[in-house]
Amino acid sequence: MTKLTIVADVHAKKDKIDFVKAELLKLVPVTREEKGCINYDLYQDDENPAHFTFYENWESSDLFEAHMKSPSLAAFMEATDGAVEFTISKMTQIS
Repeated sequence: MTKLTIVADVHAKKDKIDFVKAELLKLVPVTREEKGCINYDLYQDDENPAHFTFYENWESSDLFEAHMKSPSLAAFMEATDGAVEFTISKMTQIS
C-alpha cells in the first residue's frame, strides 16, 4: 500500500484571513485523530497571510477520501463558503 501525500492550498479573501485561519485551525486536532492520518500540518505564507497550505500524509487514498467526507470538513466548507478558494494536489513520493 502506497502512502498518499496531499498538498492543499487555501486562499482566503483578504477581509476573511483571521476567520479562515480560525476555521482551518479547528480542523487540525480532529483530522489528526482520523483513521489513516499520518500527519496533518498547517502553514501560513509569511509574505501572503491569505495563503495557507496543508501538508498531509495518509495511509491510503481511500482513507483520505473518507476524510474528505468527514463532518468536520463539511462544517468547514459550509462556514467558509465564499471566503476561500483552494486546490488539492494528490502526490506519491518517488524518491
